[in-house]
Amino acid sequence: MSDGRSVERTGDGRWLVVDGRRWRAADPDLPDDVRARLLHHLGAARSRVRTAGRAGDEVAVAEARERVRLAKTGLGERGPAWWGQDADARRTRWESALARLDGDVRGRG
Repeated sequence: MSDGRSVERTGDGRWLVVDGRRWRAADPDLPDDVRARLLHHLGAARSRVRTAGRAGDEVAVAEARERVRLAKTGLGERGPAWWGQDADARRTRWESALARLDGDVRGRG
């Protein structure tokens, strides 16, 4: 990480450990273009959470947080564990997330 925090990956590759806290790693089988699209949506949604929060717009915060959830689910960081899914379920997971994220014209960014 560029902010100087200590980051390790567990031996099984399923978890990242950042400053002693464990986080689920993204699905390593994501195609590069899919990963890039999901990360773009994630960054845009996080930005919207901050902007809406500063404006005190709780409805917009909730909508932006839902987009964060969708992107993280597509990445495999939330929802059913990617290592417990077969290849078809994994593909369905990320395709479904992208369909919802790409299809929401209001949330594009």
